[in-house]
Amino acid sequence: MSAGHDGAPRFGVNYVPSKHWWYSWVEWDATSILEDLRAIAGLGMDHIRVHLLWPVFQPDPSVVSAVSLDRLRELLDLADHPDVSLDVSVSVLDGWLSGFTFLPAWMSGRNMITDSGAICAELLLLDTLAAHIGDHRRFLGFDLGNELSVPNGGVPTERGDQWASLLLDHCESIAPGRFHVNGVDHLPWFEARTFSPAACATQGSASVLHTYPHWTGAIRRYGPDGTGVLHLGEYMAELAEAFSPVRGRPKWLQEFGASPVERPAESIPQWAASFVRNTLSSGGMWGCTWWGSHDIDRRFTGFVEYEYDLGLLTVDNEIKPTGARLRQLIGELRDTPVRPAARSVALVLPDSRDLGLHVADRFFALVDDGLRPALVTSKRADDAAHLSARGITELVHF
Repeated sequence: MSAGHDGAPRFGVNYVPSKHWWYSWVEWDATSILEDLRAIAGLGMDHIRVHLLWPVFQPDPSVVSAVSLDRLRELLDLADHPDVSLDVSVSVLDGWLSGFTFLPAWMSGRNMITDSGAICAELLLLDTLAAHIGDHRRFLGFDLGNELSVPNGGVPTERGDQWASLLLDHCESIAPGRFHVNGVDHLPWFEARTFSPAACATQGSASVLHTYPHWTGAIRRYGPDGTGVLHLGEYMAELAEAFSPVRGRPKWLQEFGASPVERPAESIPQWAASFVRNTLSSGGMWGCTWWGSHDIDRRFTGFVEYEYDLGLLTVDNEIKPTGARLRQLIGELRDTPVRPAARSVALVLPDSRDLGLHVADRFFALVDDGLRPALVTSKRADDAAHLSARGITELVHF
């Protein structure tokens, strides 16, 4: 599951079905899904991330829906169509998605991370999925779930880290050699919420980054064209690098995007291109995966306004300006990949659980001074071998 063409990262989208959103698991329409996937492939993408609705796939702790399993297998078959050829990351325990909490009824009164019975059910679901799709050549790997720190914010990081380690190790045992990750949002990186930064930078096949200027608060803090918005992905990628015990561990920009709710629509294409290039300057990026493939059909009235217009494609599979710009950018980067920036100056992170935007302010100030800084943890600031291996010759302290 290597990076893309000639050293360039892989490019993909979080798939949002155009006709039925992820209610598609119960309103199945293979014809429209194939049309969607053809349109995604036409943007130059090579992978998609798909989301299971947990209560649909596992209506009872001891029962996994055979119909849903078959539909997931069919989706992988459609992704393998000669006109498509997309690899598929499967996000499994989606208790949180696009502003909604999707937990099975049997989870009432239970916590998915700390309840032993819930964990047994989760392992059963993973086992059953692996038996059904684990051999499919388009199956990229499992993502434990989408932004699981959101519905599990009260869980201590020690428990969260243990749970993620258990499940990711299990994924590797039942689907060896695949690309298994924990799809965290920004909160574990910024606040050590549910999962610690050290675990996020160690467990699974890659360090996952969700880098929304809107949800992180960066766009309110810095303005639509501020350094902290253009370089937010770079900051988070360098956070992952700082906490990784292995130099060059893969990083996955798994979710990023922008909506006309937060900035003028006409500015999004250029922001997207600049954001990708800046993030890639960190080096070691496995892939960049936009949220999302399609807009949400306005006949669905329950979403917050921000969610409706995040697509690269309309619900009729017409390419939007940002989709056209990213298609162009993908071609450019596959011909001439971004070279990682030399980062001889490193900002030493404070010894704190809070590494959010008030810390990022210093990083962005150094960028404004013409530098491309690295980040280093306080524990490694005196490790000469570590600093030398990363090419760091100067430290900046808070």
